[in-house]
Amino acid sequence: MDSIRVQALACRDAAQVVAELDTSAKRQLLLSMADALQAQCTAVLAANALDMQQADAKGVQAALLDRLRLDPQRVAAIAVSLREVAVLPDPVGVVTRRETRPNGLSVARVRVPLGVVAMIYEARPNVTADAAALCLMAGNGVILRGGSEARHSNAAIAAALQQALEAHGMPAAAVTLVADPSRETMIELLQLSDIVDLAIPRGGEGLIRFVTEHARVPVIKHYKGVCHLYVDRAADIALALNLLVDGKASRPGVCNALETLLVHKDIAADFLPRAATALGRRQVELRGCERTRQLLPALTPAEEADYAAEYLDLILAVRVVDDLDAALAHIRRYGSDHTEVIATRDEAIAERFVRAIRSAVVMVNASSRFSDGGELGLGAEIGISTTRLHAYGPMGAEALTVERFVVRGAGQVRHPQSVQQEG
Repeated sequence: MDSIRVQALACRDAAQVVAELDTSAKRQLLLSMADALQAQCTAVLAANALDMQQADAKGVQAALLDRLRLDPQRVAAIAVSLREVAVLPDPVGVVTRRETRPNGLSVARVRVPLGVVAMIYEARPNVTADAAALCLMAGNGVILRGGSEARHSNAAIAAALQQALEAHGMPAAAVTLVADPSRETMIELLQLSDIVDLAIPRGGEGLIRFVTEHARVPVIKHYKGVCHLYVDRAADIALALNLLVDGKASRPGVCNALETLLVHKDIAADFLPRAATALGRRQVELRGCERTRQLLPALTPAEEADYAAEYLDLILAVRVVDDLDAALAHIRRYGSDHTEVIATRDEAIAERFVRAIRSAVVMVNASSRFSDGGELGLGAEIGISTTRLHAYGPMGAEALTVERFVVRGAGQVRHPQSVQQEG
């Protein structure tokens, strides 16, 4: 097995080949990858069954098993994501600004590929394809280091993608899967600052903190998703209930699921019993503050830690608040800059909420579950950034490029008096 440095160098060389592809070639490559993945569906599912069997034997928690599990519909959905990325606008070469300086220089800001992206992720086999697609559309090479739980699934998916690369005469190293699951290899990868241009960890808070602490390359990260729904006194109760049930119960093990419900005191007596009934049907455990428990005495008392928790499970913390100011104060204290939601019919309150919240995504009368690159028009999502760098929020292909300056002139020099006339 080649060392991780050798693999990274090969990926860098391959990235330079990818960077020269035009939009049409990249589209055809991604469509071929989707076809190859579907053609290899049986092999992918067999590999995933092995991973699921091993994970179940280890007692892996239900939320992680849900992320790991593949079936024909999920494999088809991964292929759909590849095709969706294929038809996205190509970010490479886009001119974001152009001006002519007083001296006649034409100055343009143009999007170019980052180069080599290292993707560090846990038991999410779909990330193997999503990350590859987005990196390739942005003209990059990608190094994929998945979790050991999905080792066989990731290898089967990567093999299908590399088959398509080679069929198009492209180096397979453009999508490099790291087979060695050891942390020592991951640390070595994260310290290749002369080769790797960006690292994106995707997984639990422990993984992301580990990557951040050991990396010598830039890291895009979000530690956790403590997402809130604030039900204002001017909320439409039926609408707010739908947002609550969808945000908490539709898929509790993902980072855009709701973890805390905040309810204005003036609407709490009407809203909370209905909310408890609706969530009870879906086996959601509620943990409430004292004011909440006055209305719902059977609830488990909420502790301080509950409001900072990312449960990734059918558990929801609840608090009754005096007003919008109290809701904002709670979110500022316990939020993770991921996604916040308000349910209200008061446009002034909604606008103030939007202005006051600094999270990467703010929703007004819409489910937190829409905080996803695909749902927000980015195609497949490579991750979500709560780091205020060049990307903030869900990241698509454009977030995997940077702007550079392209300057065109007609012989202008900075200091004409220092240049002697020749000839």
